[in-house]
Amino acid sequence: MDLSNEQQLIQETIQDFVEAEVRPVVDEADENQEFPEDVWDALADLDLTGLTVPEEYGGFGADEVTKSVVNEELAYGHLSLATALSVHALATSCIDEFASEAQKEAWLPEMATGRPVGAFALSEPDAGSNPAEMTTEARREGDEYVIDGKKQWITNGQRAGVVVLFAKTDRDDPNSVTQFLVPKDAEGLEVGKKEDKLGLRASDTTSLLFDGVRIPAENRLTEVGEGLKSAFSILTGGRIAIASQAVGVAQAALDDAVAYANEREQFGKPIVEHQAIGHMLADMQTNVQAARLLTRDAARKNDDGLDPMAASMAKYFASETAVDVASDAVQVHGGYGYTKDFDVERYYRDAKITTIYEGTSEIQKKIIARHLKE
Repeated sequence: MDLSNEQQLIQETIQDFVEAEVRPVVDEADENQEFPEDVWDALADLDLTGLTVPEEYGGFGADEVTKSVVNEELAYGHLSLATALSVHALATSCIDEFASEAQKEAWLPEMATGRPVGAFALSEPDAGSNPAEMTTEARREGDEYVIDGKKQWITNGQRAGVVVLFAKTDRDDPNSVTQFLVPKDAEGLEVGKKEDKLGLRASDTTSLLFDGVRIPAENRLTEVGEGLKSAFSILTGGRIAIASQAVGVAQAALDDAVAYANEREQFGKPIVEHQAIGHMLADMQTNVQAARLLTRDAARKNDDGLDPMAASMAKYFASETAVDVASDAVQVHGGYGYTKDFDVERYYRDAKITTIYEGTSEIQKKIIARHLKE
């Protein structure tokens, strides 16, 4: 599936950006578990923090395929950076799709410039794959909503300046999930502990604690009870973003494995010439390209209207491919691949999360199977 001239230019621009701005800091960011804010600001200078913000609010207003390309190329350099951007884009998408004109004008122009950063608060400690079980509650009191509860696994949890929150207006009513816009500095909103993760270590992942947080009633983004429906529609695009990121990680692992196999010699010849290694690389190449084609196909279909099955197929296949290819890349490197001297070690740790967040592989298969019954 060919890219347009404009999309190719964007791809090349991001590839140059990754080489110049991202790769020099990725190891330090991963080691210290610190998000590279300078790189985020440089990303904003490219207008990419406004990826899902319409042009009339100062954003990029990208189509789905362009979003896919951006996510793939950023993840090729640093998955933590790509993940932070995709979650920020989820938040701006929600505001664009569901907020009032006043709310859009209040938030989108600044978010398009990268500050404030957006967060997306759906999961809870006991409500991950089934968000209908959430217990966070937003009670109506006059012209305000009062929010109590806890959210878990929040990307940009520390960095965010605004949170798109999903809460029930009645904790005992599973059909009352509603979407709200909560400023991060709201009184009673606290950031919980930062998770110490296997991979994605530069991305801040925290809990958010809501204790009597009061927001104006106009900060409700959807009609009461429409929160989950809205979340699922936004997450369809989000899953394509994660699929794209998985392709980026897989491509990076493949490229490193190919380069190493051509340089490393055993038994008098480069190991790429040994059939076992050559065939392994052939499988890796085929699966990465298949994942990319599935993902680009899902992106094109999403431009024409929501296609949850295509998004789930792309997310499922691409994320599992990223795990397999990263594992094989470590194997190609042998003992060296198990050390921090080579990037494949980081790809191996990072790849796994793509099978978990924005819906596990098991959830994606459930969605695919459900559509096959229709």
